[in-house]
Amino acid sequence: MITITFPDRSVRQYEEGVTGRDIAQSISNSLAREVLSITVNDEVWDLSRPIREDASIRLNKWEDEEGKHAFWHTSAHLMAEAIEALYPGTKFGIGPSIENGFYYDVDPGDAVNITDADLPAIENRMKELAALKQPVKRQEVSKSEALDYFRKKGDEYKLELINELEDGTISLYHQGSFTDLCRGPHLTDTGPIRAIRLLNVAGAYWRGDEKRKQLTRIYGITFPKQKMLDEYLELLEKAKERDHRKIGKELELFTFSQRVGQGLPLWLPKGAQLRERLENFLKKVQKEYGYEQVITPHIGQKELWVTSGHYAKYGKDSFQPIHTPQEGEEFLLKPMNCPAHCEIYSSKPRSYRDLPVRLAEFGTVYRYEQSGELHGLTRVRGFTQDDAHIFCRPDQLNEEFKKVIDIILYIFRILDFDDFITQVSLRDPEDRETYIGSDENWEKAEQAILEAVKEKGMNTVIKYGEAAFYGPKLDFMVRDALGRKWQLGTIQVDYNLPERFDLEYIGADNQKHRPVMIHRAPFGSMERFVAVLIEHTGGKFPLWLTPDQVVILPISEKYQVYAEKVSNFLNNYDIRTLIDGRNEKIGKKIRDNELRRIPYLLILGEKELEHETVSVRRQGQGDQGTMPIVEFAEYIRKEVARELDVK
Repeated sequence: MITITFPDRSVRQYEEGVTGRDIAQSISNSLAREVLSITVNDEVWDLSRPIREDASIRLNKWEDEEGKHAFWHTSAHLMAEAIEALYPGTKFGIGPSIENGFYYDVDPGDAVNITDADLPAIENRMKELAALKQPVKRQEVSKSEALDYFRKKGDEYKLELINELEDGTISLYHQGSFTDLCRGPHLTDTGPIRAIRLLNVAGAYWRGDEKRKQLTRIYGITFPKQKMLDEYLELLEKAKERDHRKIGKELELFTFSQRVGQGLPLWLPKGAQLRERLENFLKKVQKEYGYEQVITPHIGQKELWVTSGHYAKYGKDSFQPIHTPQEGEEFLLKPMNCPAHCEIYSSKPRSYRDLPVRLAEFGTVYRYEQSGELHGLTRVRGFTQDDAHIFCRPDQLNEEFKKVIDIILYIFRILDFDDFITQVSLRDPEDRETYIGSDENWEKAEQAILEAVKEKGMNTVIKYGEAAFYGPKLDFMVRDALGRKWQLGTIQVDYNLPERFDLEYIGADNQKHRPVMIHRAPFGSMERFVAVLIEHTGGKFPLWLTPDQVVILPISEKYQVYAEKVSNFLNNYDIRTLIDGRNEKIGKKIRDNELRRIPYLLILGEKELEHETVSVRRQGQGDQGTMPIVEFAEYIRKEVARELDVK
C-alpha cells in the first residue's frame, strides 16, 4: 500500500500502481468524468500512469491550467494524426500546448503547401478521429529504440531531438495510427475533445534558426463543449476590434517603416505625448519613493555584457557587435540596462549609510527578434524599459522589495488592471547549468521573495524554471478586459551581478560588504505596456492619459471664433483641446469624433455663444447638459484628480 496526500492535507491508502483515474473514481464518478490530468509531487502526469510510491497529488480539471495543458497537448497530437493521414510522409517538429490552444510545426515536403484553405479538411479529419475515442498510451523506451523507430520513419527532426536526450528519460505516445516522441502529459483518450477549430497557418524556422528550414506552423484550439468554442471565437472577434495595431493606426499613435527597419516603432506626436505622460506619472511616483534618474548610452563595450553574463546567455539573440576603426574594439547595442547601472553604483565609494541607492532610467534597449516573431508593439527589436535597480544592504532587502510591490499595485489601480495574479518564478532545480551564481545566493534570493509576498498577504503561484538567469523574480500576470493574460510588472532579487561587478560598500564595522541588487520594471517596456493598455481599454484611455481630452464642435463657421476662445481658455487650464472646424453637419462631426475615442465633445451654437457656455457630450454616454466654460474646466480637472487619487 502507498499513502496519497491530497491538497487539503487529507490522506488515503491505495495499492501500489494506482492511477490518477483510479483515485478520481474512488472519490466520485462525476469527478472521474471531469478530471483531465494529475499532478504528482509537482509533476503533471497522465491519469493512466501508475503511482508506485507515497506521493502528494492534485487532480486537474478543465478549470486548472494543468488540465487544459493535457487537453491541448493531446489535441496537438490529434491534429498531427489528421495531417499524417491527409498528407502521408509529413515530418514533424514540435507540437506543444500554449496559453490558448496548441500548434504543431510540420514539414509536409517541398511538393505540398498547406494553407489556411486546407484547415477545414484537417479539422474535419480531427473530428472523425476524436469521435473514435482512441486510447492514448505512453511507452517508455530506450534511446536506441527511439532512434530506430524514427530512423525507419525517416523523420530527421525527431532524430535530432532524440540525440539531445539522455537514455532513460525518453517516452513515446501512441494514439490510433500516430506515434510521437513526447514526455506528456496527455488525456487517456481523445473522447473529451468535442469542439475543434484550426485558426491559422504561419511559418516557423526549425529550432528558431533562420538558417534552418522553414516549417509550417498550424495553430488550433479545442474545447470539451461547443458552447465554449463559440464563446472563444466571439472573444477573438472582439480582440480583433481591440487590436492595438488597428487602434494605434486609427488614433495616430505609432507607425512602422520598412526603411527604418522591422520591429523599430516610430512614435507619432499623439503616441509620444501619451507615452511621455506615462513616463512622467511613474517618475513622480519614483521620486516619492527616493529614486534618482540616470541616463546610460545606447551602446557599450562587449566586455560589459561578458562580465554580466548576458553575452554568454543571449549573445546570439543580440545584434552583432559593432566594430570600430580601433583594432579589436567591439561594442554592442545595449540589450539591457543593469550592467551600466552597476557601473554607476561603483563610480564612487559607498557607505552603509548611503544605501539603499535607487537608480531609475527609461532606457532604450535592442534585441534581435526574428522577423516571424515580431508583432506590433508587443514584440519589437527596440524598446524602452521603465528600468530601475536598487542597491541595498541585506537587512534592507525585505522592506525595499515590498515597497516595489506597493508601486506596482498603485500603478495597476490607477490604470484599472484589477484582475491579476502574482507568480514567483524560481530556477529549475533539475537544470542548474542555466543559471549563474552559487546555490547559497539563489536560496537567499528565493527566500527573500517568498517572505516578502507572504508578509504582503499576496496570493501567488510558484513556477519553477521561470527565473532570470541571475536571480528569481516576482511576475505580475494581468488579465485584460477580454480575459487575456499578460506578463507586465516584474521584480527580481539578484545576489550574483554584484559579485560579478565586484560591488561594495563599507559597513558599520568598517569592513567591505556586498550589496544586494533588486531589478524592477512596473510597466515592463513602454511599447508592450502601451499595446496592452490599448487593447485593455479599446483605445478609450483614462482622461488624465488620453492624447485629446476635449474636441470642440462649432455647428457652423459662424462660431469658429467662439470655438477658439473656448479652446484657449481650456488650454490655459492644461486641458488638451482641439477644434473640429470642418464644414460638415454636426451629426457627422459627433460620429467621427466618437470613433476617435475623444472623451468629451463640446457643441457650440447660438445659445452657447450668447451665454458663454458649452453643450457637453461624454464619449459613449451622450448629452451631459450645458454648463459655463469655467465650470466645465473645473469639472475636467476634478475628474483627472479623482482618477489619479486611487489609494
